[in-house]
Amino acid sequence: MNQKAFYKLTYGVYIISASAEGKDGGCVVNTLSQVTSSPARLSVALNKNNHTLHLIQASGSFTGTVLSDQADMDLIRRFGFQSSRDKDKFQGIPMERDCLDNPYPTEGISARFSCRVISTLDLGSHVLVIGEAEDAEVLDESAPVLTYSDYHLKKKGTTPPNAPSYQEAPKTVVGWRCSVCGYILESDTLPEDFVCPVCGRDASYFVKL
Repeated sequence: MNQKAFYKLTYGVYIISASAEGKDGGCVVNTLSQVTSSPARLSVALNKNNHTLHLIQASGSFTGTVLSDQADMDLIRRFGFQSSRDKDKFQGIPMERDCLDNPYPTEGISARFSCRVISTLDLGSHVLVIGEAEDAEVLDESAPVLTYSDYHLKKKGTTPPNAPSYQEAPKTVVGWRCSVCGYILESDTLPEDFVCPVCGRDASYFVKL
């Protein structure tokens, strides 16, 4: 099987968020899709290790926001390479709450969908969540949306290991991979003071390929 065929599939970049048990959470995904128009329903696949999935299951709802190509990489790092279990990702950034009391960021966002969960499907490593939209809003009509391709090409972003589209680095690559965000340093040696340019973790988080 040629794994590169999967790179031909197109995706956007989204933040999925929820609130439950007195705690807010969110994560970056590339799997939010509209599945029906009447009623308006969306699906999203989330890794079982994501705390955001736990919050969605507890609250019965989620909010999906569509990132624009003006979204700052700090926003993507905040939601994509940290865990809501031990960090309040919404602290210190512009945010609001929707009709379902879910938090969502308001900068670098093109649109928002507020969804009530109607069903789930266990996919093994992930859970597919189907939600019916109770509200939707366009937040920025001027900026184009951020595609997953542009996230890699223009913003030099990487794919977190929990993402459905994550692929292991080819075994022929010589270097070191960040165990948090998947960034690869192609080098025979790893400097002791090296800091990951994507997620900011130090050299102790790198493993040799």
